[in-house]
Amino acid sequence: MNTAMLWLTTVVASTALWPIYRSTSLIILVGVALAVGTAIAIVGAEFRWSSVTVLLTSVAAFLVIGVPLAVPGKAQFGVLPTLGGFLDLVAGVALGWKQLLTISLPVGDYQALLVPALVLVFGSTVIGLTVALRARFGELAVLFPVALFLAATAFGPRFPDRPLIAPLALLVGVLFWLVWFRWYRRRESIRQLSAQSAALPIAAESGFSGLRTVLSAAVVLAIGVAAAVVAVDVVPPAADRTVLRTSMEQPFDPRDYVSPLSGFRSYWQPPTVGDVLLQVSGLPAGARLRVATLDSYDGVVYAVGSDSVSSLSGSFTRVPSTVDQSRVTGDQVTVAVTVGDYTGVWLPTVGKLESVAFGGTDATALRDAFYYNDTSGTAAVVRGVVKGDTYTIDAVLPAQPTTAQLASLEPGSATVPAPTNVPDELTAKLDEYTTGIEGAGKRLVAMLAGLKTDGYISHGVGPDEPASRSGHAADRLAELISSPRMIGDAEQYAVVAALMADDLGFPSRVVMGFLPTSGEVTGADVSAWIEVDTAQYGWVAIDPTPEARDIPEEDPQENAQVARPQTIVPPPVVESERVDRQTTPDSQQELPPDLNPVIQALFAIARGVGIGLLVLGIILAPFVLVVAAKIRRRRLRRHAPNALERISGGWQEFEDSVVDHGLSPAATATRSEVASIAGGMQSQVLAAVADRANFAPDDPVDSDADSVWRAVDELQASLDAGLTRWQRLRARISLRSLGGYSVRRLFRERKTGP
Repeated sequence: MNTAMLWLTTVVASTALWPIYRSTSLIILVGVALAVGTAIAIVGAEFRWSSVTVLLTSVAAFLVIGVPLAVPGKAQFGVLPTLGGFLDLVAGVALGWKQLLTISLPVGDYQALLVPALVLVFGSTVIGLTVALRARFGELAVLFPVALFLAATAFGPRFPDRPLIAPLALLVGVLFWLVWFRWYRRRESIRQLSAQSAALPIAAESGFSGLRTVLSAAVVLAIGVAAAVVAVDVVPPAADRTVLRTSMEQPFDPRDYVSPLSGFRSYWQPPTVGDVLLQVSGLPAGARLRVATLDSYDGVVYAVGSDSVSSLSGSFTRVPSTVDQSRVTGDQVTVAVTVGDYTGVWLPTVGKLESVAFGGTDATALRDAFYYNDTSGTAAVVRGVVKGDTYTIDAVLPAQPTTAQLASLEPGSATVPAPTNVPDELTAKLDEYTTGIEGAGKRLVAMLAGLKTDGYISHGVGPDEPASRSGHAADRLAELISSPRMIGDAEQYAVVAALMADDLGFPSRVVMGFLPTSGEVTGADVSAWIEVDTAQYGWVAIDPTPEARDIPEEDPQENAQVARPQTIVPPPVVESERVDRQTTPDSQQELPPDLNPVIQALFAIARGVGIGLLVLGIILAPFVLVVAAKIRRRRLRRHAPNALERISGGWQEFEDSVVDHGLSPAATATRSEVASIAGGMQSQVLAAVADRANFAPDDPVDSDADSVWRAVDELQASLDAGLTRWQRLRARISLRSLGGYSVRRLFRERKTGP
């Protein structure tokens, strides 16, 4: 039975590992680890192995099964271990835990990341079953499946699937195992007692007492589970949970690198403008290559996060196999890329990445250095890419609205950092473009049309081009907007459009990348555009850059104008007035009322106390029900309608107290035998009085019943004498006397004596 219960609880606990791996390799690992671990524990118990022998045998077995189970890629023919597999296995025991926290889920059987799962399942099986079979307190074995479940949860995802099913199933299995332990120990105790005294029958042989215990425990378990379900309904769990990977420092931090948008103008410099940076095949016409997505603006630079702002797009993880994009509606594409003169850590990608496969002699190193952020669709290779590197991308190109549908767009609910230090000139120009226009989508279209009407393109690198400063700091944007001739390039227009879209209520970000016109991507193909989050389509890519056209000659009077001073960029502020701009115009956001801080503190304390009391009530509910049932039983017995029933009830109350205090009379034991087990002359006298009341020809009187109940009170006090407070409490909440016939008689009147 111990083996069966360990297997049951371990399998249930192992389900918490599934969101981490989602691979058939995990199922095989759990099955083999359970079988081998069980064999070691049973053989060790049978032959009385020492703990050192069990440990050494377990380590040897772990090394034998570890490579094919946890490092299948390094197993010869999928079964035989190799030297490289052994090295990865041993390293995985120490390093696999941290690696598991810095990689996107699920990981499948990638590298040696199954090693932590093997350690957990195999270790909990060997130790748990050894404790169950050999320890004095075998009940402690239930802690190891629970520890396995907690560890798997800690290393799991932030957003769990069906978070209640597994813990409730584990709770049921653990409690059932504990009930079985109790029943088994009680049966063995009765057998030993019967061997010492032939006069006492073996109560456990009938199985009735054990069944009574199991049924009683089942009732309490059902009550506890029902209370837990009700509590979850009243206080539902959060959509996400805090796990280890939540606070794990990522090995790739994009804030350690210069924003790629800062080098936008360098692509237009010779010779880069004509160099073949990438060779691409499989890219649909008009599709863009994304280099990086930038969502944090501080008045100086648009970046992926900043020193003071962290965002979801700033968290990069390794991609072990595939990224689940089943929720994305769009076209499947496979794009092959060969790196030319392009360099840097940012890896050009397309759409929403599903998988990436590197080629060439450095394929393994590139794969190990690859990181991806699914929120922004940005990829990076920490070691950088060099000429000759190749990779193939499987991705989904999300469906996009047509130009005519832009006017009907409504802001989405994505969260991006609020921009800071935005020049006032942008707000004034946006008001000029959108005054009198209703509707977020229409205002967005009007803003884009205004930029394309007023704007001119100049990269400022050729001798025949008008001067055009690079950069997108606040002073450069103010200069662009306030100039009589709005001259800039995609770098400035994308930033201006993103900040204006944010002011309109659309979560927005800037994307830097390439818009190829052929299979050869050159520096002249560099581009920057914006993405706005919409309620209908999610993130929508929009190019706000004006069409290239002749720039009118400078008005001579412009030279006479007083030069506009550059906007002084104030230091970043902690709280920005623009924080709430991500709320959609038609959303019903409820703002908290201005309450006195003392009242707010009292509300917070009351809420915490209320939740604490609710949790405490759920925990104590089964015990309170047991005590309440015993109080009602005693009341029914003591206030029975006649003296004979009150005397019989008094004896039954004493007998139940004997059972609850750990003594085990047989189910068929007489009153005298029960009194002998309880000990003391007063219990023998009580047994005699109860026998005389039930078998004498005359009915007892009320004074006899009162005397019996006074004696019961004194005997119950004597049973508590010499016990610790915990032992007395355990007797009060014991289920032993609430099983079988006692439960059936609890809520109905007694008509005859025993």
